[in-house]
Amino acid sequence: MLTSIGTGKTQETLKLLPFVVMAVVALIDFGSGPTAGLLPLLALGPAFASVACGLARTTAVGAIALALCVVLGLYNDILWTPRTNITMIAILGVTVASVLASAGRLRHERQLADVRSVAEAAQRVLLRPVPRRAGPGIGVAVSYTSATAEARIGGDLYEVVTTPHGVRIIVGDVQGKGLEAVETAAVVLGAFREAAHDERRLQGVVTRLENALTRELSGEQFVTAVLAEINGGSTIGVINCGHPPPMVLDAEGGRWFAEPPDEALPLGMGSLKAIDPVLYHVPFEPGDQVLFYTDGVIEARDGTGRFYPLAARAHLLNGADPQGSLDALRADLLRHVGRPLGDDAAMLLLRHRAAHETSSAA
Repeated sequence: MLTSIGTGKTQETLKLLPFVVMAVVALIDFGSGPTAGLLPLLALGPAFASVACGLARTTAVGAIALALCVVLGLYNDILWTPRTNITMIAILGVTVASVLASAGRLRHERQLADVRSVAEAAQRVLLRPVPRRAGPGIGVAVSYTSATAEARIGGDLYEVVTTPHGVRIIVGDVQGKGLEAVETAAVVLGAFREAAHDERRLQGVVTRLENALTRELSGEQFVTAVLAEINGGSTIGVINCGHPPPMVLDAEGGRWFAEPPDEALPLGMGSLKAIDPVLYHVPFEPGDQVLFYTDGVIEARDGTGRFYPLAARAHLLNGADPQGSLDALRADLLRHVGRPLGDDAAMLLLRHRAAHETSSAA
C-alpha cells in the first residue's frame, strides 16, 4: 500500500512538471527580455509530458508551449524572426515525438498490466490461499515475496492440506528461477496435493514427490523442501529434505531451530542413494509457534552484506493475529534489505493457540 501511495505521488508530480517548467521559463523570459534566449527551453514541456501524461495532455502541453512562444515573441518584438521560427519548429517537432513516445509508453503499460493479471491468476492457481486455521486451535499465516517483482511468482512453494491422515504442510524452494522454476513448483505442488490424501505415512508422500520429480526434472535440478504433519497431538512430525530448518518459538519466549537428526538430500536427487529423510518430531504445545521459511529469508542481505537476523526478529511474531505478525516480519525483512529481494522469500507460520485464545476466538 505504501508503495502504491508513493508511486501515485510521483505520477502526480511528473504530470505537473511540464507546466511548472514552462511557467518558470515564461516568467524568466518576461523579466529578462529577448536577450535571455530562453524560448527553446519551452520544448521541455512536451518532452516531460511524454513521461507521465496521456496523448491528449501531451498534445495540450505542446500547444501551450507553442502559444507561449508566440506570446513571448510578440512581447519581446521578435516574432517571425529566424530564432523564434526555429524555436516554434523545434517545439512542434518535440511535441510530435512526445505524443508518439507517450503512445508507446501507454501501450507498454497496458501490456504490463495484462502480464500482471496473468501472473496473479497463475499465482492463485499455483499458490492457492491457505486456510486460516489448520484444525482446532491452530492458526496459519503465509507470506510470499517474489524476487521478480513484475511476475509475482517464482520457485518458492507452500501448501496446507487437510487430509484423513491429519493436516499436511509443505514449504519448498526450487533450484533456479524463471518459468522453469515455476513449472517445477507446479509439479511438486500437484504431486503433494494428491499424495497428501493418498499416503498414510508422510514418508510415502516424500516418495511420491521424488518419483514425480524424477520424471519431470532434467540435469542437476533439485527442490529443497520441508514437510510437516499435524495429527492433533503435542508435536508436529517433520521431514526435512535439504531445507532450512523451521524455527520454533515456545510459549515461554524461547526460540530455536529444529534441525533434522540426519542431513538428507533435496528432492530430485534420490538417484544418489543418500540417507533417506527421517521423520522427527517438533514440540507444538499451546502457545507455541513454528515458522517455516525458504532460504530467501535468511540469505537476504542489507547494504553492508549482513544477513537477515531471523532469530533476533522472532519477537515480531508475538502479535495477536498470526497473519498480522507475519506481515510485520515481512515488512522488517524488506526494510533490512532496502531494495528488491535477490531471491524469492516464502514464510508459513503455524500458531498453536492457547486455550483462552481459542475460546475468545470462538
